[in-house]
Amino acid sequence: MHSSLLYTPIASTIILAAKEQGIKGADQLIIEAIIHALEKSKIDTTLARLVPVPSSTSSQRRRGRSFIVDLVTQISHRTGIQMLDCLQLSRRVLDQSGLHRDERATNLAGAFRITSHARGELILIDDVVTTGATLREALRAVNSQGFHAAGSVSAVTACVAQPLR
Repeated sequence: MHSSLLYTPIASTIILAAKEQGIKGADQLIIEAIIHALEKSKIDTTLARLVPVPSSTSSQRRRGRSFIVDLVTQISHRTGIQMLDCLQLSRRVLDQSGLHRDERATNLAGAFRITSHARGELILIDDVVTTGATLREALRAVNSQGFHAAGSVSAVTACVAQPLR
């Protein structure tokens, strides 16, 4: 897993401005952070596919957009790395923000599914990693479909909480 920034109060303000208020300047800061993490990761992007980690349907409806999918679309255009929007929620989940580590893991257990297959390296993209529950569940879904045999799976986020909560 690769991240550009520590999840500080300033980073939190930027993430929330992008997610909840749709502020384009905040989107651009997150995009820059993710691109920076991709560049620093030394991942071979020749055969890589960017896989956005989706938000819940209710969050998408409230925000009027699929936040990470929108950002990854722009990242794909900027970097030339193809996006593969193949990860979907298969059931309803609670908002993770108010949950502790164990509650987050339980909330997301079995919640993602893969909708299509790909070859090469898959790079899971999310805005923040706090406990790792979302990325672990996304990885489980990817591996359950046999992607582990087709290539490696890594993750890139804009921010990481320290220590992981």
